[in-house]
Amino acid sequence: MDFGKLADLSGVDFTFPEDPAFSRAFLDALPERRQPAHIFLGCTGWAMPQWVGKWYPAGAKSKDFLYHYAKQFNTIELNTTHYRIPSLDMVRQWCDSVPPDFRFCPKVPQTISHDRQLALGTPAVRAFAESVAEMGDRLGCCFLQLPPYFGPDRLRLLEAFLADWPAQLPMAVEVRHEDWFAQPRHIEALADLLAAYETAAVITDVAGRRDVLHLFVTAPRTLIRFVGNDLHPTDYRRADDWVARILQWTAGARLPEVYFFSHQPDNILSPELALYLWQQLTAGANFETRPPKPVPADGESGQMSLF
Repeated sequence: MDFGKLADLSGVDFTFPEDPAFSRAFLDALPERRQPAHIFLGCTGWAMPQWVGKWYPAGAKSKDFLYHYAKQFNTIELNTTHYRIPSLDMVRQWCDSVPPDFRFCPKVPQTISHDRQLALGTPAVRAFAESVAEMGDRLGCCFLQLPPYFGPDRLRLLEAFLADWPAQLPMAVEVRHEDWFAQPRHIEALADLLAAYETAAVITDVAGRRDVLHLFVTAPRTLIRFVGNDLHPTDYRRADDWVARILQWTAGARLPEVYFFSHQPDNILSPELALYLWQQLTAGANFETRPPKPVPADGESGQMSLF
């Protein structure tokens, strides 16, 4: 992910912002739940030969990488779908490779997200919806990553898209145009729209664009995209800030689902940050989640176990 990346972090103010009034009111209005919140921790891809011998067992084959990935993480930011709509057979193969507690978060194809009219009136939106619906209970939350030119003047177009999107398929939206954040009325109008359609606002934490760390919570779930810098000390300080805020948001189990995606350069060190976050989170509360665990030095032996 190149968006917002910086080579020099010396001038960055990493101060974690306060929750906007909208989020405080939204979270206070959510009903308390008896069950603990579900925390989904994951990365942005499973095709990582660099993880063999550390996060995947020694000798792991590329055809089995998703299986091994899903033993380590319980979600994934599924970028594959940004480039093509997967066939139903492909979706079934993915779902057969992961345990019941795993959730895919597929990105809306760029033929939709980067189309000037969000592909409304074309078969593309329906085709994508039918494809991800095949995931059944393995579907976490789809997300629409809008291009940099998609500004507040297109809010009504986004509303038309959300009105057309099947309500039973959870959706999240990420905006990047600077004008969304230049005036409070623009991001607040977006938050009102997203909340009306029970759509999450994607929160991105990246060095070069601190404005997209907006902390708007607009649905009973939130998606956090954390972009680190090769485990620089600031990565850990930022992760600590996120631990404190997630604990606050999920207090009383009001926010039932949190998806946290760890980005690092080339994805290589993403598991280390995810593990650190899990360790700090579970020291402060009880969640439905599971951590990544480095494999033994001699790998795994024997046949693959059933989930």
